[in-house]
Amino acid sequence: MRYLIVLGDGMADEPITALGGRTPLQTALTPMMDFLAREGRCGLLETVPEGFAPGSEIANMGLLGYDVRHQFEGRGSLEAASMGVHIDDGVMAARCNLICIEDGKIKNHSAGHISNQEAASLIDFLNEKLGSESLRLCAGISYRHLLLLKGGDKRLTCTPPHDVPGAEVSGVMIRPVVPEAQATADLLNEFILKSQEILPTHPVNLARRAAGKDMANSVWPWSPGYRPSMEPMTRLFPCIRSGAVISAVDLIKGIGVYAGLEPVEVEGATGLYDTNYEGKAQAAIEALKEKDFVFLHVEASDEAGHEGDVDLKIRTIEYLDHRLLEPIVKEVSTWQEPLTIAVLPDHPTFCRTRLHMALPVPFLIWRSQGLEPDGKTAFVADSVRCFDEQSARLGSYGLLHGDEFIRQFFNGKIS
Repeated sequence: MRYLIVLGDGMADEPITALGGRTPLQTALTPMMDFLAREGRCGLLETVPEGFAPGSEIANMGLLGYDVRHQFEGRGSLEAASMGVHIDDGVMAARCNLICIEDGKIKNHSAGHISNQEAASLIDFLNEKLGSESLRLCAGISYRHLLLLKGGDKRLTCTPPHDVPGAEVSGVMIRPVVPEAQATADLLNEFILKSQEILPTHPVNLARRAAGKDMANSVWPWSPGYRPSMEPMTRLFPCIRSGAVISAVDLIKGIGVYAGLEPVEVEGATGLYDTNYEGKAQAAIEALKEKDFVFLHVEASDEAGHEGDVDLKIRTIEYLDHRLLEPIVKEVSTWQEPLTIAVLPDHPTFCRTRLHMALPVPFLIWRSQGLEPDGKTAFVADSVRCFDEQSARLGSYGLLHGDEFIRQFFNGKIS
């Protein structure tokens, strides 16, 4: 048995008046997802434990079976693994966005989805002007970068910039949770303010402003932590001996690396609506020929949700269905070896609020030859006819929590 999870980041949403009270997932034309739901089984999954913010780092670790209460060490440390950056003992790693600030408020979390080349120039500039022996930045993809701080204290309250579009910068600066972390908070806040002084003067930003684009005129560190300790999935789930992760996002690739999955690079994978869906589909097919498990992540719907763009979100869902899922299912349906496919988002991203939400997400599980992983027990479909937030409530899996989803996915126990 081979296993594939297709993760449509932020794909779930709420009913939208302009769509006649339907969600983008209900509105989108998704014949392949509907087929998999009809021939498979559905349910709802709580991916975010109580007390945690609904970030992609928490949701993706949780749905893969990791206990984030004990194993989560900040988003930055996960992304470092994807970037090939080793985190030494005593070093704090944090995600560091390039963002756009306008009139003292956070305009967007992505500096207008700045290009990799532009961002790399700005990161080099910041290291030259503001870096030190204890603090440095590592360039990532687009607006997503890494901050390393020797001796940093992670006990901080840091606000993810995508959670507060339109917020006054002064009201969401970094705060210490304990007195011992005050020095770290002061240092990082000073770094933010100094970046706002020098970034607007850089040629990249001058050119962006002249072209009518948003400037990357501030850094924004958040989600600090140290090097995590995670068991490889092959130890957690003996039914798989090898695995791969396919994503354009450093966070997801980093989770995959710590989970013992081999990263697969896809040319033209962007993390946006224009990502190379066909290339990702083919990469998943090829990986499944060699690996027991593939985790295939598509970021586009989440970014559309953060932009508040309902039409774009619908389009990204449809792209995932017919440009990615359809060629995969058509190919694997001809294989002699059976395959299990799961499709789900990690969390809802509401277009109305442009935020992640800590709500259960719909999921489906389909097995290509109608058998459970033991190869003997019949896989029984339920009554769900299409894949969306409401229909999945009627699925036979019911509401799952924590590692219950991934254990159903691999073990195929009938509830």
